[in-house]
Amino acid sequence: MRGVTDHHALAKDAAAELAALTGVERHDIALVLGSGWLPAVDALGDATAEVDTTDLPGFHAAGVAGHSGRIRSIHHATPAGDRHLLVFLSRTHFYEGKGVAAVVHPVRTAAAAGCKAIVLTNGCGGLKEGWQPGQPVLISDHINLTATSPLVGANFVDLTDLYSPRLRAMCKEIDPSLDEGVYVQFPGPHYETPAEVQMAKVIGGHLVGMSTTLEAIAAREAGMEILGISLVTNLAAGISGQPLNHEEVLAAGKAAASRMGGLLSQVVERI
Repeated sequence: MRGVTDHHALAKDAAAELAALTGVERHDIALVLGSGWLPAVDALGDATAEVDTTDLPGFHAAGVAGHSGRIRSIHHATPAGDRHLLVFLSRTHFYEGKGVAAVVHPVRTAAAAGCKAIVLTNGCGGLKEGWQPGQPVLISDHINLTATSPLVGANFVDLTDLYSPRLRAMCKEIDPSLDEGVYVQFPGPHYETPAEVQMAKVIGGHLVGMSTTLEAIAAREAGMEILGISLVTNLAAGISGQPLNHEEVLAAGKAAASRMGGLLSQVVERI
């Protein structure tokens, strides 16, 4: 088992290889695209380069439908100056069984590549009355039900205001209709039962899914500013009365692609 130092050293190795393959010495902002978000990426700009995740040390191939096992470097021109975006078109999920270090390796690589901010997106089940599939929701806080952490040893990291109030306020300036909610990560890969969804509501959750929280913790450890955005792709188990499936997650993302792409494009211009 690797120690803490080895994990960060592996991320530095991956960042160095990324710079060599993309020709971009440092990136500014990282984005991790969750299920259903892939169609939105084209709005961010033209790719400077795109590499396979497996070309970099410590990365794994995509293991979920709707995720592309690629990393795209994008040159995004803004009135305030050019930005180099590092977009992960897939993520490693905790339920894939590769270990928590593999889950957060992209985040640590982004930090080693120079990124000072990260946008973590996901597709999730919505619990709040009135929310509909295709609706983006800002993550205000999270509840981690995976019973694990990417931190090792006596490494105490404060998670107060984990999801940047500044970036959330900025998003609401862009789109005042955006709502906020607490994201609850279950281990997966099975969907939550209706009883588990009700439990999530009781403990303060509004969104349920299988990603994001471990990545956010690793990003805070690395000193990155964090913005979390969930795309409500379905109403959570027991709310709609309909069975859940991954195809509806991808369909909701495709339908909302234009709105999501426009939102992300404006967000990265202001970070």
